[in-house]
Amino acid sequence: MISTKVNLPDYAKISLILIGLIAFFAIIYIAKSIILLLTFAVIIAVVLHPMVNFFVRLGVNRVLSIVIVLLTAFIVIGLFAALIFSQVIRFSESWPLLVDSFTEILNNSIAWVSSYFDISTKKITGWIAETKADLINSSGAIIGSTLISVGSMLALVFVLPVYIFLILYYQPILLEFFHRIFGADNRAEVVTIIGQIKVLIQRYLVGLSIEVVIVATLFSVGLLILGIEYAIILGVIGALLNLIPYLGAIMGAVLPMVIAIATKPSPWTALLVLALYIVVQFIDNNYIVPKVVASQVKISILVSLTAVLVFGMLWGIPGMFIAIPLTGIMKLIFDHVESLKTWGFLLGDTMPKSPIISIKPIIEKIIGKGKANSSSKT
Repeated sequence: MISTKVNLPDYAKISLILIGLIAFFAIIYIAKSIILLLTFAVIIAVVLHPMVNFFVRLGVNRVLSIVIVLLTAFIVIGLFAALIFSQVIRFSESWPLLVDSFTEILNNSIAWVSSYFDISTKKITGWIAETKADLINSSGAIIGSTLISVGSMLALVFVLPVYIFLILYYQPILLEFFHRIFGADNRAEVVTIIGQIKVLIQRYLVGLSIEVVIVATLFSVGLLILGIEYAIILGVIGALLNLIPYLGAIMGAVLPMVIAIATKPSPWTALLVLALYIVVQFIDNNYIVPKVVASQVKISILVSLTAVLVFGMLWGIPGMFIAIPLTGIMKLIFDHVESLKTWGFLLGDTMPKSPIISIKPIIEKIIGKGKANSSSKT
């Protein structure tokens, strides 16, 4: 067999790497629908897998075990959704009163602006009506794209359980596939990596749940202190919306601010609500997420923020949700591949142990100078 080895210059190697990266990101962007579907299905299947194994060990048929676990998960999610929906219905009963209060405040504000700036009330009303029409016209395309996104997400919700079921059912075949593709020599290493990936995903979701509980508590307590009605449900909704990076906190702050404007005599309450959400968002981004969520996957804050931005550009909001666990899985794999361990170290949060001021050399210098002076005197 004739083998030829081509030595390429450095610029050609760099060009090939860049072309490969561009092709890779283009492929994952084009195939984002199926990749997102499989990724979410795998993550949920990993979470549900221990419960399926529990029923299998009890002697229940594997298919029946998967069905029982899936039905239990849907019942829990349905009960939680019903609780939220009941609170929303209770809140909607007071919505007409809030609208009337807000309308009265708006009319009073128009009258004050008209008298203070000497502007005709009709002009202000006409400007508001024109602005409202422009917003409605400009938001038509946004609403259309949003409906398309919601439709695709609903389709994903209906297809997702099927994929979860199939992944759980064919889990032995999938594991054996990875064992065979990497060879018998690397079987123990593959088993270790797969086990660590399972633990990583489970810890990340636990951290995410803890984050939701902490943020919901902070929002609810803050709104209760400010005397905002429906503080608990607004805090829970704000915590769930907070899972949407960047936009979620803004969306969560709008509703309590509107309620504060409509129910409180002073507009300062609405500003205090805004300040509350800004402070909680700051605490969440700088302390809760790095310490509770990102720490579960052992990646640095810089890498986690960059991953959220990159996956958000590629896959939108769903990509932001899974950016941190996918980056954690990449780091885990890099740590087990000798040629990629440097990249794993770059993604990690292990800081080199180097003190800002090293005292030992200073002491040695002082002692050395003391010995030198004493010897010179003698």
